[in-house]
Amino acid sequence: MITFHMDHNVPPAITAGLRLRGIDVITAYEDGADEMDDSALLDRATQLGRVLFTHDDDLLAEATQRQQEKAPFSGLIYAHQMGATIGACVKDLELLSNVGEPEDLLNRVQFLPL
Repeated sequence: MITFHMDHNVPPAITAGLRLRGIDVITAYEDGADEMDDSALLDRATQLGRVLFTHDDDLLAEATQRQQEKAPFSGLIYAHQMGATIGACVKDLELLSNVGEPEDLLNRVQFLPL
């Protein structure tokens, strides 16, 4: 099962929807990571063994840079704010969590909607 770390810019409704479905999620606010820069936030999610979910283009650039440098990270799921509804994000994240394993997203970027 994949667990998630939600960036501070993710709408609370996505986190709430996942929790209602029994998905293991923590937010940057709950973790005290809401003030971290993108690199540190991705490191924190990796430390915790969680895949980071974001709407932040800068985090997408950070993950891409790590891929090019072969620097490990636990994975990033990215959804453009205008490209996926809250419901679609919840549905797709639930699916990824339930059918995936953490190693499936290791050093990868997954785009939503699926």
